[in-house]
Amino acid sequence: MDIAVALEIARQAILTAFYIAGPILIVSMIVGIVISILQATTQINEQTLTFVPKLIAIAVSLLIFGHWMLTKAVEFTKYLLTNINQFVK
Repeated sequence: MDIAVALEIARQAILTAFYIAGPILIVSMIVGIVISILQATTQINEQTLTFVPKLIAIAVSLLIFGHWMLTKAVEFTKYLLTNINQFVK
């Protein structure tokens, strides 16, 4: 395996991981910021107040983006398996 090929596989793996994790992380971050602003304005500093809305938002985002995320993971796996003969020499 050439170093350029290994770097390309690593680059695609990292991009695929970002694509898969991105929607969940963005939704979690937005919900966290909104809850933090709400806590700052009401001066309620309860740690469990942020946990439950984030958990619900992550579950909803998995329902919405789950199919797309799974498709991305399967596409990358198919790419690896169909081109495995080019990677190993």
